[in-house]
Amino acid sequence: MRIEHTAFHGLDAVRISVDGASAVVTLHGAHVVSWIPAGPDEARSRERLFLSGKARFDGSAAIRGGVPVIFPQFGERGALPKHGFARTLPWRYSGDDENAAFELRDSEVQQPLRAAWPHAFIARLRVVLGATRLKLTLEVENLGEHAFDFSAALHSYLRVDDIDQAVLQGLQGCDYEDSANGGTLHREHDYELRFAGEIDRIYNDVVAPLCLAEGERRLFIEQQGFPDCVTWNPGAQLGARIGDLEADDYRRFVCVEAGQVLQPVVLEPGEVWEGTQILG
Repeated sequence: MRIEHTAFHGLDAVRISVDGASAVVTLHGAHVVSWIPAGPDEARSRERLFLSGKARFDGSAAIRGGVPVIFPQFGERGALPKHGFARTLPWRYSGDDENAAFELRDSEVQQPLRAAWPHAFIARLRVVLGATRLKLTLEVENLGEHAFDFSAALHSYLRVDDIDQAVLQGLQGCDYEDSANGGTLHREHDYELRFAGEIDRIYNDVVAPLCLAEGERRLFIEQQGFPDCVTWNPGAQLGARIGDLEADDYRRFVCVEAGQVLQPVVLEPGEVWEGTQILG
């Protein structure tokens, strides 16, 4: 594995290369902004993550696309800004020549965020790249003297050519909260989830591998330690109102997020929690 420090749209970043595959992670938010697996032809060796052409790279906001790290709050389920602060703060590279890792400590959290969430912690993102797989592990350690609770997610934007041709397979039998329709509760009965209009669902107790299919292409998605899977696409109307998306960008991605959302983690002093998402 080769690891080199580089720049990505002016942001400090790390490029990881192995066996013909590559990934790029910015220190801003420990944000995976590119993943290109190896393959025998151009159809397989292609960018698998969506990144908006209107994404902001000035360090003042989260990057629209890639894999944002959501911590310590999901959405607006708490007193912090939407999706917490991890995706907008500078992380430190803590890996070596064999392991890519990024680290965020509570000392990076400034007021008023620290007043709203005043806990001593260290968060780590470990990135393991293979020829055809990307494994991301988020780890949280309680460094303080008191327990704290948090929610978290890996908010993966997965690239598709046409949202109308994409289906997500494997969620049948799972209960979900329909955030796009007032948080109502339902059970998924269909094997294939299609993305017609706005989709914003939090599926619970997801254990089987999922598959994002588009024509002949397949991307398999696994998660460990994360009980929830969030599926999101804004659709045309909401997509047109999101400032850092092009009007038709909604057609080119599906978010399939490994999450700890519906039941926050309670972490005791000295304890470590981790959750993993594997794409491949």
